[in-house]
Amino acid sequence: MTTPFDPKEPRQPGLFSGLRASFLTGLVVIAPVGLTIWLIWTVIGWVDGFVWPLVPTVWQPDLIVNYWLNNPRFIERNGAVVPNPDWIHVNVRGVGVIVFLLFTIFVGWIAKGYIGNSLIRYAESLVGRTPVVRSIYSGIKQISETIFAQSERSFENACLIEYPRKGIWAIGFISTTAKGEVSERAGNTGALLSIFVPTTPNPTSGFLLFLPAEDVIELDMSVEDAAKLVISAGLVYPNGKDPTKPPK
Repeated sequence: MTTPFDPKEPRQPGLFSGLRASFLTGLVVIAPVGLTIWLIWTVIGWVDGFVWPLVPTVWQPDLIVNYWLNNPRFIERNGAVVPNPDWIHVNVRGVGVIVFLLFTIFVGWIAKGYIGNSLIRYAESLVGRTPVVRSIYSGIKQISETIFAQSERSFENACLIEYPRKGIWAIGFISTTAKGEVSERAGNTGALLSIFVPTTPNPTSGFLLFLPAEDVIELDMSVEDAAKLVISAGLVYPNGKDPTKPPK
């Protein structure tokens, strides 16, 4: 005899629940791979579409392949010149990316030489005398140097700071030691660190703080692991001692 207080046996998952769990598991596996492939494919196609119109016609893959196969683009038929129906169309995605990389390397090699530097200085002097173009060029140049310059340093370490008040902790990234007027005007007797505190889930925006070194707790986790923690809103929690094991 059973009573209302007797424990009920757990219900076995039905067929629909099993299919739903399998679908979600497969989606978790497929989505990152699929989105990565789609993004790379889209970027390559965008670069190809931008580069190929700038490439001379004699260097187009269609013309080169048909030239070596002795396949003319136009043929004479019934006394009229018509397009060759056997013309081979070549659409190899990624060739434009290779052309862009080779061209960029060539321009960089020229720019590092004396003649290249002289041409760049002369061109920049002309741009500097053009009111509107000067502002646009200087802004784009500063952004490019900040993002692509090899001499720029990345964040040194991840850290913990009490922000926005005591008792509340936030993850930050140590960029460098404050120098110049910032360090002098702060009136701090010790080292003053520049800390970037990112926002969640978009770490490209955040706050720049200057804190005394004694108020900054450096973490053992890498900058990449700390960034994952910020982007995932605390869901992906790395183990600083052994990343291959889950945190305790």
